[in-house]
Amino acid sequence: MEPHSTRPPRRTAAPPPRPAADGTVAATGPASWALALRVRMPRPRLTGFGTGLLAVVAMLAVGCLDALFSGSAGLYGVLYLLTCVACGVWVRPADLLTAPVGTPIAFLLGLFPANDSGDGLGGQAMGVFTSLSLNAGWLYAGTLLTAVIVLVRRVALVNRRQQLRRRHEQQRRQPSPPPRSPRCSGAQRERSRP
Repeated sequence: MEPHSTRPPRRTAAPPPRPAADGTVAATGPASWALALRVRMPRPRLTGFGTGLLAVVAMLAVGCLDALFSGSAGLYGVLYLLTCVACGVWVRPADLLTAPVGTPIAFLLGLFPANDSGDGLGGQAMGVFTSLSLNAGWLYAGTLLTAVIVLVRRVALVNRRQQLRRRHEQQRRQPSPPPRSPRCSGAQRERSRP
């Protein structure tokens, strides 16, 4: 018979989350959503050219889908806004100011397949410019959204660099501790003096 213990039972730490079959980590607790978003959300850093290419390809695809299915200017505009957000978030810090340039070009190029007017080059151009004038609000809103995202990221980047520079200067200004003798500590030196 074992003696009765008055100590509370030991609590062990929870085991670390196991990776799932698809490589994601199944987390529990309050930080599970943040961890899940961090694991699943890609953080690509596109160059200015890559951002423009992403916007052009996305808007051409949206224009083709729009022409095939609905022909809705609202759907085209909403998907343009999503493309603008993606371009503003995924552009690398060195190319931040190029992101708002490529998105309006992509908007214009995406209107070509979405345009259903058609006899010849003149009719196609007239239809594109008519669509562009009718959807100018979406164009301005998306371009402004990209510019705001890029400016916020730029301000945050500049602030982070200034904070790092200040910390570095403060560390450089602090006096370094006097060198210690490898043989004995300061207290031993005081005792050894007569």
